[in-house]
Amino acid sequence: MTDERLRRGAEEIYADELEALAEADTRSRPENWRLSPQAVVTYLLGGKAADGTPISAKYVGNRRLIETAVATLATDRALLLLGLPGTAKSWVSEHLAAAISGSSQRLIQCTAGTDENQIRYGWNYALLLAKGPSIDALVKTPLTRAMEEGTIVRLEELTRMGSDVQDTLITVLSEKTLPIPELDTAIDARRGFNVIATANNRDKGVNDLSSALKRRFNVVVLPSPATLEEETGIVLKRVQEIGTSLSLPPIKPADEEIVRIVTLFRELREGKTLNGKTKLKTSSGSLSTAEAISVGVSAWASAAHFGDGSMDAQSLAPNLVGAVIKDPVQDTVALEEYLESVVRTRDGWSDLYSAMREVL
Repeated sequence: MTDERLRRGAEEIYADELEALAEADTRSRPENWRLSPQAVVTYLLGGKAADGTPISAKYVGNRRLIETAVATLATDRALLLLGLPGTAKSWVSEHLAAAISGSSQRLIQCTAGTDENQIRYGWNYALLLAKGPSIDALVKTPLTRAMEEGTIVRLEELTRMGSDVQDTLITVLSEKTLPIPELDTAIDARRGFNVIATANNRDKGVNDLSSALKRRFNVVVLPSPATLEEETGIVLKRVQEIGTSLSLPPIKPADEEIVRIVTLFRELREGKTLNGKTKLKTSSGSLSTAEAISVGVSAWASAAHFGDGSMDAQSLAPNLVGAVIKDPVQDTVALEEYLESVVRTRDGWSDLYSAMREVL
């Protein structure tokens, strides 16, 4: 039977790799971990299982950062992945949970509307009225289930949640228990339980973490890719994976167009050309690696369905303009300056200049 889900969890997509690593993994594992810390790092960064099974790289970057993240989760400290938007925080969080607990589905998406009941527990009011407070009437959250099972729970965009709600985590992170005063009992965390939270640097002032909560986390900052080549490799890989998973019609190799996407994003993000000779106005958006991947996938769809099967300037232009212009005034000025001072005179980019001018 065909799986009609738009997206599967990491533990399903990479089930063969996880199984190969687990079967050959003879090293010490923390209690309730599916893999040893060394095997978790191999799963994230790529390599080979002991039986020779190739393991694809899920994250391209500094090995020491991933080792630090995994080592943190092997202790009683929670992990906070911090970085600019689009630096693969959620991606790394999902794969860490999949490799350690065998499931990435214990997830809480933090928003301004998230309340304590969505973090701690709620009540089935029909049972509550019929039988009064009881364990059966308790509605458990992903956090409480992870505590009972000894698994990882993920909290996405922690600083989006109100400070008062954030602080409901303090007792859980420090004492590894969740009191239920209504029942005069508590839920105690099993070994293997831990928390991976993500937050982005640009949201630092939304709902700052209290000093008490900060102390419960070990922070790992995930940086943007250091070089054009590194970022291009990431975008190429993810565009291919996403396009294939969406069953997009195949197109001709688009390496050169992906390089143009990444180059444009890096230059507008950093406010200067790659050679450093020309200063530029920056965009109000993050122009992250994740957004470059989205532009690549959208351009693939345009080329496949409305073009000749080749990603070109015509399929890139509307997607690039849409990604860059978030503020209609500031970003339009920045993009027009970039087009005139850089794109128009750059060798081999005249087609992109014309196509983007047409969109603008």
